[in-house]
Amino acid sequence: MPLLLDLSHTSHTRARTGIQRVSRSLYGALAGQCAGVCFDPYEGSWRPLEPWEEENLSAPEPSGGRGSHWPLMARLRGRARHILRRPAGLSALRGAGGAIFPEVFSPDVARALPDIFAATAGPRVALFHDAIALQFPEFAPRSTLARFPGYLQELLRFDGVAAVSEASKASLLGYWRWLGVARVPDVAAIPLGIDAPAPSPGPAGNAGAPVILCVGSIEGRKNHAALLDACESLWSRDARFELRLVGLSNAETGAAALGKLERLKAAGRPIRYDGPLGDDALDAAYRGCAFTVYPSLAEGFGLPVAESLARGRPCLCRTDGALGETAAGGGCLSLGSAGAPEIAAAIGGLLERPSELASLSAAARGRRFRTWKQYASELVGWMETLRMHE
Repeated sequence: MPLLLDLSHTSHTRARTGIQRVSRSLYGALAGQCAGVCFDPYEGSWRPLEPWEEENLSAPEPSGGRGSHWPLMARLRGRARHILRRPAGLSALRGAGGAIFPEVFSPDVARALPDIFAATAGPRVALFHDAIALQFPEFAPRSTLARFPGYLQELLRFDGVAAVSEASKASLLGYWRWLGVARVPDVAAIPLGIDAPAPSPGPAGNAGAPVILCVGSIEGRKNHAALLDACESLWSRDARFELRLVGLSNAETGAAALGKLERLKAAGRPIRYDGPLGDDALDAAYRGCAFTVYPSLAEGFGLPVAESLARGRPCLCRTDGALGETAAGGGCLSLGSAGAPEIAAAIGGLLERPSELASLSAAARGRRFRTWKQYASELVGWMETLRMHE
């Protein structure tokens, strides 16, 4: 029997946040080895994915917000099956060789875990991305902050937890120690995969001002406000470059950055905000930039850093915590604590010293990252070593 992969949220949105990109990539890497499943809140049961949900997973372009969307007919089908007590497929899932939960699951999914656990004959594992909501509560949306303590305790019910970095593993185990939990699941740090074409030697067409790219959701902890202040200080000194931002915006925690962005655009500064991009457009954005900057204050992994390096583009970022694990292989320049003066100094330095940029670019082109298939293989291999809880 194949593994079950919970895509309860990702199969109902076309957004491209980090966790959703991980979930989609893992689903593709496990093709032939897994079956996508979701908890249907209208049916009140687990079931295999339907064709419209599969289409969401394979959609080439992001659309809409990060929330779940259920078409009316899907809701009516679920309600009808619930009323008639004819669930769509929990029985078909029984005997599965294990189950993987790559998302930060909802309370509804958590309450339904016993049902899918009972259906699987192999280990049940969750991916753990980070505990940033508790480490930096001032940057977390209120709903996330309220949900997180319960979520971290629900992870204790799994046979294993695959953290995306050593830093994330340490934060999870540290939280459980703080709670005084005596028995915890096996926790392994398995860094994520990257699927990117071979690195190119330099940006296409560099006759104009160099483009500096920043990929990431515009939200409080990503620190875009400091980045924008840094760029404004450089532009006021006649520095010549364009800043390009890519990613969803969070109105609750990213409002300050969005306000600064609009003011800079109104003032005629060379800044471009594209929102979320599909895979091909994102790849083109990486290849068209001179280097990237990722001013985030804390990450569980930091996909944009690895994706930049995999394409041969240096990245300016913090070099502690999880980001430091990726930066340690070369191609990155430290932002220190990532205040506006430090960001401005780092960007200005690379713009003024082409030899330093060339050296970092060469180091980035020399980096090699595991693919998503290699990640999936390591994850499944680790799962096979786990003992199932009674």
